[in-house]
Amino acid sequence: MQIINEIFYIQTDRGINIHNVTPHVEKILTATSIKNGQVLAFSRHTTTALAINENEERLLKDVRIYLRKLAPETDKYLHNDLHLRNVPPDEPINAHSHLMAMTLSTSEVIPVVDGKLALGTYQSLLFFELDGPRKRTLFVQICGD
Repeated sequence: MQIINEIFYIQTDRGINIHNVTPHVEKILTATSIKNGQVLAFSRHTTTALAINENEERLLKDVRIYLRKLAPETDKYLHNDLHLRNVPPDEPINAHSHLMAMTLSTSEVIPVVDGKLALGTYQSLLFFELDGPRKRTLFVQICGD
């Protein structure tokens, strides 16, 4: 069994932005000789997330609206009381972003069959920036034969 580890970077904008990272993961997979196994995609940040869903513009707008309703930026959060914590001077007020990330997921596992991601017809691997702007990293591990 082979195990391939890769990291790639995503430059994000402020607020909630959603990136289809499927082509990046497919490119990493194609560069290997693995035909059957699985891909683990893992977000290495506490204010980002991953999900498998449809990469359709109106749905993604709905998702942004839903997440903003779930954890409004203007609500009062204890995490945002920066003066009560020892934090770096550039620490953002972002409790809402942490809460959104916890409702999603930090990782997804996708089967690999015949050298291809076994995603459904309308499925894409989506990376969610919930804070930003930042340079983010996505860890990809491919295991198989």
